[in-house]
Amino acid sequence: MNRPDLPMTGACRCGHTRIRIVAAPFMTAACHCSGCQKMSASAYSLTAMIAPDAMEVIEGDTVIGGLKTPGQDHHFCPHCFSWMFTRIQMGGNSFLNLRPTMLDDASWFEPFIETMTAECLPWATTPARHSYQGFPDMSEFPALMAGFAAAQV
Repeated sequence: MNRPDLPMTGACRCGHTRIRIVAAPFMTAACHCSGCQKMSASAYSLTAMIAPDAMEVIEGDTVIGGLKTPGQDHHFCPHCFSWMFTRIQMGGNSFLNLRPTMLDDASWFEPFIETMTAECLPWATTPARHSYQGFPDMSEFPALMAGFAAAQV
């Protein structure tokens, strides 16, 4: 698995909203849930999990869209409606799920885990090293994050 060069920049499809990432993800994932399938118009959504202060919108703005779930704010470009990232609040923890294909160079990205495989389309596969029918238990995250960090070249 390749380590991304930092800082990384990116944009929505139309280029109106631009972002900058200053810290590497602590995990990467593919989510097979039906909600992500619908929001991404694909078999799964891709995620680079990053600290909330590791990303900034440097041009333009975002709007909240998607399913309005407490603790999950899905951010979209207000012009092309590209789903760019999700701010997640879980208990006392917060992080961003960035859509890595919004970055100018996403060639480093590979999902380390895949989640919600119980809802996976029968033909959808990923190279993820760990697979979960639902979401991993929070107690598993320290070991998963350590494994992800060790897999970075």
